[in-house]
Amino acid sequence: MPTRRKFLLSMAALGASSAVWACPLPTVLEGNKHSILMLNAACSDANTPNVFEPAILRVALGDSVTFIPTDTGHNAASKRGMIPEGAEGWNGAIDEEVTVEFTVPGVYGYICLPHYDMGMVGLIVVGDDLSNLEAAKKVRHPGSARKAFRTLLKELET
Repeated sequence: MPTRRKFLLSMAALGASSAVWACPLPTVLEGNKHSILMLNAACSDANTPNVFEPAILRVALGDSVTFIPTDTGHNAASKRGMIPEGAEGWNGAIDEEVTVEFTVPGVYGYICLPHYDMGMVGLIVVGDDLSNLEAAKKVRHPGSARKAFRTLLKELET
């Protein structure tokens, strides 16, 4: 799996400015296939460690999301209590892509297990359905994850 460091080194060899290429952007792979990057630092602030980009993603019912370990040491796993009733959770392996298809509308909270305490968390909203938002807000989190989820959930409400 190519890392951001290898990518930057290859761009430097081509004479590209590393400031322009410092952070690859997540993409819509096809109309209903999206990606979320697992990074050691935020694209917008190198002083913000261990993030998912984007931290909040809105998708349609039936869409899939591939979590891409752009940097090493990360995984993506659903957070118990923060997915809609009837939805299946997931737990990707460290340093491996995991693709999740969303067949139940609602809010999905997810985490990076090694960096959960440090606030490496994110949200996916399926079908613009916020019906389980109040239940997701009641889930307790350790360390910096508490503040990170609070900020993301508040952003959904505005």
